[in-house]
Amino acid sequence: MTEPPGAPDPGDPVDDPTAVFTAHRALLFTIAYEMLGSAADAEDVVQDVWVRWSGAAGDPDGEQIRHPRAYLARITTRLALNRLRTLSRQREDYVGPWLPEPLLTAPDLLDNVLLTESVSMAMLVVLETLTPRERAVFLLREVFGFDHDEIGVAVGCSAAAARQTAHRAREHVRARRPRFDPDPAALESAMAGFLGALGTGDLQALMDLMAPDVVLLSDGGGKRQAARRPLHGADPVSRFLLGVVAKNDPFRVELRSVNGAPGWLVHSADGLDSVVQLVVSDGRIAQVLFVRNPDKLAGAGTEHPLAR
Repeated sequence: MTEPPGAPDPGDPVDDPTAVFTAHRALLFTIAYEMLGSAADAEDVVQDVWVRWSGAAGDPDGEQIRHPRAYLARITTRLALNRLRTLSRQREDYVGPWLPEPLLTAPDLLDNVLLTESVSMAMLVVLETLTPRERAVFLLREVFGFDHDEIGVAVGCSAAAARQTAHRAREHVRARRPRFDPDPAALESAMAGFLGALGTGDLQALMDLMAPDVVLLSDGGGKRQAARRPLHGADPVSRFLLGVVAKNDPFRVELRSVNGAPGWLVHSADGLDSVVQLVVSDGRIAQVLFVRNPDKLAGAGTEHPLAR
């Protein structure tokens, strides 16, 4: 939770705007990225926040900023909301399934369970089904711990309306949230079997790893080969994956922390071809998330610090 009203942020050098902004930059990027699902757009928002912050914090006749964290989060939320509304209209015409821009994260992010789940690619797909305001309210309340009064100010509504929106968004997410297997060994085993079956072209072995209702989402953005609709079921998902491998052999996979969980960067002779991540539940592969849109891979070589 945020600091109580009337108390300045402990340890914040409020007389040094640059130091305050730097201390909160990872938080602001995380808010913007979870709102937008795009690292590039999140960076643009953070830069705009800096411009506004440096002007406000450096104006002796302007607003007295007693709570920098809440103030900066409020600016970030408003700017991200404006951008999200524009992006939402653009995504209505998106070719095929939409997946977030993959984000390389530090391996120790796994120690922060709440942040790891909220920034996961599977969760960001669920958040995409919320309205922009619901998404902002859900994140500010459930992930970043702001109270309803602060959230209301950030999104332009009363505290009571923020509370109602938070409840509605929470129920929506709970109904659609994917089930994650908490056992890292189960994920490691599924990933090893997945790579082995793809490498040998063994259809049955690949199918045996899948849950009966497995879903594959492949995002090519109309620029790379990808399924134009979600694929459901072990047989069609496995056949699609083996077909992609056959057309893109040889390739090299690099295991990295992607959006807080293990994932693969897949390299072909032409460079980074795709990012692949599995969601495992009850020891079986429940989701395959497969990003091939080259516009979303440009920043996949840069690790981003995240924070609550």
